[in-house]
Amino acid sequence: MKGLINKRILVTGGAGFLGSHLCERLLNEGNEIVCVDNFYTGRRGNIAHLVSNPYFEVMRHDICFPLYVEVDEIYNLACPASPIHYQFDPVQTTKTSVHGSINMLGLAKRVKAKILQASTSEVYGDPKVHPQPEAYWGNVNPIGPRSCYDEGKRCAETLFFDYYRQHKLKIKVARIFNTYGPRMHPNDGRVVSNFIVQALRGEDITVYGDGKQTRSFCYVEDLVDGLIKLMNSPDNFTGPVNLGNPNEFSMLELAEKVIKLTGSKSKIVFNPLPQDDPMQRKPDISLATKSLGWEPKVPLEKGLKKAIAYFKGLLQV
Repeated sequence: MKGLINKRILVTGGAGFLGSHLCERLLNEGNEIVCVDNFYTGRRGNIAHLVSNPYFEVMRHDICFPLYVEVDEIYNLACPASPIHYQFDPVQTTKTSVHGSINMLGLAKRVKAKILQASTSEVYGDPKVHPQPEAYWGNVNPIGPRSCYDEGKRCAETLFFDYYRQHKLKIKVARIFNTYGPRMHPNDGRVVSNFIVQALRGEDITVYGDGKQTRSFCYVEDLVDGLIKLMNSPDNFTGPVNLGNPNEFSMLELAEKVIKLTGSKSKIVFNPLPQDDPMQRKPDISLATKSLGWEPKVPLEKGLKKAIAYFKGLLQV
């Protein structure tokens, strides 16, 4: 910690998987952090090691309601990001993306703060273009079970750019692709945490469809680095910008890697593919590389070992 505090930064969803890593990094860089979370999916354990720091403040608050604080920057990460959690209360998921964005944009406008929206690769839906560049408008079902998240995030991007055009607000929009690492929720239904937890417990590893659908996995430290570089980029660079790892793996390849790294005797079983589950997901990160000087550095195997060690401690296996 430096002797001088640089900025006062608000992180919504700050007790979540991604938010807690971002809070920790920003705090270590000498900033004062206001961590806001309603603890729907965020967990106090993720930020317990930060609470004793005098420059870290935690507020239990739902951003669907206005918030009045004085800050220099806002990272808007609040929203359940895994299908199990965002489909449990789909109306609330849409409200968090839409009402929450309106409230955070209103706050940024009042206090003249720069604001970053954590958008998602889900805005591309089940893409017809591969890999996905930022110029691609997507292929999204507006009335399916995933729409509360997909369309909520798309609407949030609309709001951010309208505030930018109408109110000259300083905005940044990051489209985040699959991210993994320590502090993932063990029951979030995401493929990395699912496979690791099943392998460590010696349960069957559940692969949906034929396992040939692909994803790209970015280690959390790399992703946080990208978010901070985007926030600190020149004001005329708004994004949207893809942040993710362009190395592509099939679900079968991931399952086999996890079995190997855990030394598990788990067997792979196949279940039907959920509705609207994308068959391919891979970011084109040329814009991030060119404009931010950013690209992920942590290879999948190295990141998986860290995630496995975290889940071992959590599950005590």
